[in-house]
Amino acid sequence: MADQQAIPEHALARLAGLRREGHPGGVFTSDFSVNEFLLVRKAGFEPVGLCVGSCIYHLGMQFAGWSTSCELDVLSTAMYEARALAMERMRAEAKAMGADGIVGVRLTVKRMEWDEKVLEFVAIGTGIVHAKGHQGFKGPKGEPFTSALSGQDFWTLLHAGYRPLEMVMGSCVYHVARRGVFASIGSVGQNVELTNFSVALYEAREIAMERMQLEATQAGAEGVVGADLHEGSHGWATHVIEFFAIGTAVVTIDGHEPGEIPDPQLVLSVNS
Repeated sequence: MADQQAIPEHALARLAGLRREGHPGGVFTSDFSVNEFLLVRKAGFEPVGLCVGSCIYHLGMQFAGWSTSCELDVLSTAMYEARALAMERMRAEAKAMGADGIVGVRLTVKRMEWDEKVLEFVAIGTGIVHAKGHQGFKGPKGEPFTSALSGQDFWTLLHAGYRPLEMVMGSCVYHVARRGVFASIGSVGQNVELTNFSVALYEAREIAMERMQLEATQAGAEGVVGADLHEGSHGWATHVIEFFAIGTAVVTIDGHEPGEIPDPQLVLSVNS
């Protein structure tokens, strides 16, 4: 696993040029907007640099019967493991730059043109450090925390007495059974629920969300904020779909009793 998480030579050179304790002449890098940058600073943190993790993964094969709705556990495991590798490599960069955690994490998946079975998983976010060296913001096992929260949400969360622990996720790749010929003919021109489809997709979503919830429990979190549920086929055969649940596990800040919760501020976008 150590070799899998090794940081590339050029990444080490980039990290060496970042502004941090003992190296005030460097520069910080981030994907923050101006407002995010200022609110992260107001929360008592400084951006250090962008953290990146990448994993190019070849997916195995698994078949399901035409009329069978079931999880394709080989693909579920592959999609989860590849994302976990990308996130661990991102976390390794954060640790190398001395960051307390990562905010604004984005996870992307794209298929490589040279092989339909090969996908690239990329995790990227901004590493931050507490300006006064506070050690109470690390994630599980003393590692940098990971969070998909924006700079604004991060500031609001801390102001309310909570802190992020780590991003938690769950994946379920599911094969949805096809309808029989007679069932299809019987519903022609009618308003009718396709029960087998409803049950299959309901089940797949629940599996993904249950796995995300289990990760939060194992991390010792009080809850999950910013949870999102993605669906995608990633170029697979018809009737095969992945449900991916992801969110940020949070916990109360040590010695801080959530009391005065700040009123959320209404932001009205004027963009077209």
